[in-house]
Amino acid sequence: MKISKILVVFFVVLSASTFAQTIVQTGTFKFDWHMKDYTLDKNDGERVFQQEVAFDKPFNVKPEVIVCVDLVDAEKTTNVRYEVRTLSVSRDGFLVQVRTWADTKLYGIGGQWMAVGVH
Repeated sequence: MKISKILVVFFVVLSASTFAQTIVQTGTFKFDWHMKDYTLDKNDGERVFQQEVAFDKPFNVKPEVIVCVDLVDAEKTTNVRYEVRTLSVSRDGFLVQVRTWADTKLYGIGGQWMAVGVH
């Protein structure tokens, strides 16, 4: 009896992994001083800029999203400080948030994102 239960569990797990399809969507983001409400290049102290990213096709369940930075245009006379993260991830999209502080001035920042989910 115990072996048959193990076989049933094994079959269910195998079936789920066979029929579940991993979906990956990718894209880029770029923010700069030309954009409305962009303040990362102004003043001192903490400043935040965020923008919504919509997936080309909504996921069935909330995906995992990662971002990486591949472009930074910063003032050369100050330290470069920034934090990039995702907020409000949903089946339809997410927010990319960039934060800087102190005297850092970011004239532009950009990167790539990847969302991984299961259909």
